[in-house]
Amino acid sequence: MREYLVTLLISAALCYLITPLVRTQAIRFGAVAGIRGRDIHTTPTARWGGVAMWLAMAITFMIVNHLPLVGKSFGHEAQGIFLASTAIVLLGMADDRFQLDALTKLTGQVFAAGILLMYGIQILWLPINGVITLPPSIGQLVTVLIVLVIINAVNFIDGMDGLAAGIVAISGIAFFAFAYLLAVDYGFSRAGAPSLTTAVLVGLCIGFLPHNAHPARIFMGDSGSMLLGLLLASAAITLTGQVDPNAISAESRGPTLLPLLLPFAVLAIPLVDLLLAVARRVKAGKSPFAPDNEHLHHRLLSAGNSQLKTAFILYMWTATIAFPVTVLAFEPWWVALITAVVLVAITLLVSKKSKKVSA
Repeated sequence: MREYLVTLLISAALCYLITPLVRTQAIRFGAVAGIRGRDIHTTPTARWGGVAMWLAMAITFMIVNHLPLVGKSFGHEAQGIFLASTAIVLLGMADDRFQLDALTKLTGQVFAAGILLMYGIQILWLPINGVITLPPSIGQLVTVLIVLVIINAVNFIDGMDGLAAGIVAISGIAFFAFAYLLAVDYGFSRAGAPSLTTAVLVGLCIGFLPHNAHPARIFMGDSGSMLLGLLLASAAITLTGQVDPNAISAESRGPTLLPLLLPFAVLAIPLVDLLLAVARRVKAGKSPFAPDNEHLHHRLLSAGNSQLKTAFILYMWTATIAFPVTVLAFEPWWVALITAVVLVAITLLVSKKSKKVSA
């Protein structure tokens, strides 16, 4: 655990120090978000925050590769995750600068998912009526779909200062806790790509947040949101490869199910926002990809909340789902319920003056 904490702190410190340098270059090369009618920010703001994250991640990998425990995590899977991350950041850099069309971005995301497949990172089984071992072609398709959904869920919530970084940090903490505790309880290796990836992921978000919190001096852009989504998806998929579902008793289904379900649980808020937006746009006869200003954070802002308060409310909504679900895998249901009640109480205390947000 100490080595993973060191990894997280190194990742956070590097991202914090590198981000201002990247901001300068983003302005120099014109990777700047202008002001559009649906935007919340009021001044042009540099993008390319994902470049700072990628640089911090690369340097962190080089440093912690020499640690006794964490160094064992650097195998074939970690190489694949790094290469796929590089591809997705390059795609995001181009989009942040030149505003690529939706089909081009989707193609690039599929290419990054394909890199993961080339390195053996894919879904091998599903917990349906026991355990179903998937044929390679089906497993590859499911893997690509999971990667695409998680990447675009994170991308979808990157519409307000500090929102995506904070939500992904909370998601990463929950997922790291699950992966590490699963290894401890069931005797799996504690040195693995899932724990390494989520430790670095949380560090990147923490290091980036001081520059991205309201008022933001830099946005993560698609280069950052797609990178965070890819890392979270990669952690989930590699964890399923480490878990032998037959080694976990039928009475303890939580640890079997959660490697696949936890990423969707911790991203429940952005996923709900995504589904509501698609339904809303299709109902209005618009493209599902057409932008609008009716996301959850827009509605909370319209209810009279500040940007900081809106971000905190959405952080708490995420934690209220993510942490109890993680606790439920290892503790009795009443412990998870108490955790949820405490988090709900804190959320209500913060948002008590807010108007009701309609769905």
